[in-house]
Amino acid sequence: MTRKDLKIKIFADGADINGMKGMYKAGYISGFTTNPSLMKKAGVTDYEAFALEVVKEITDLPLSFEVFSDDFETMEKEARKIGSWADNVYIKIPITNTKGECSTGLIKKLSSEGFKLNITAILTLSQVEQVIKVLSPDSRTFISVFAGRIADTGVNPIPIMKQAANMCHGIKGVESLWASTRELINIFQAQDCGVDIITVTNDVLKKLPLIGKDLAELSLDTVRMFYEDAKCLGYRIV
Repeated sequence: MTRKDLKIKIFADGADINGMKGMYKAGYISGFTTNPSLMKKAGVTDYEAFALEVVKEITDLPLSFEVFSDDFETMEKEARKIGSWADNVYIKIPITNTKGECSTGLIKKLSSEGFKLNITAILTLSQVEQVIKVLSPDSRTFISVFAGRIADTGVNPIPIMKQAANMCHGIKGVESLWASTRELINIFQAQDCGVDIITVTNDVLKKLPLIGKDLAELSLDTVRMFYEDAKCLGYRIV
């Protein structure tokens, strides 16, 4: 496969504003996602100021921003505020709160009012089914299944992602999303599973130029890297 074979939508996943601008200018990104953990990693201290800067810079692609409260009443208020920032904003709602209480009641309410949603932190097909059941046909929703976290448990995510994609296909306004990407091959795996969207961090996106590279050439590059690093550090054994 080559980069030209990629038909799946690639969303950049991160909270570094300069990195987001760079990926936007690159022209092959179809959307952007972020979350409080990524914002913490990027040193974002003012959530709303960061989000408003992003929506000012990126006006024509989907942008996902997450609620962060743990009770559904406050979560709803946050969701409505986030949804007011721009028409291309998707509100990220976790499938449960920290107590394990399902958020489908809030999802149903927001969906019925036409808010664009990104249902996040999904790891089971049962959760996918629960979300699908409460969605309004007049809304738009990303169903984000965390394939990488599934794989972290030693479980092969491929069969789950295939079934999740099949469950979402044919449902008006719903797109399946492969989240928590760990390596470049996941993009091709997600596409083979029939998933609509994959979220990818900038660290992984930087590897896109490697697609299709001759492995013998890459082997030589690797040897040269080891040699130069050892030389730079002045390593000696004899």
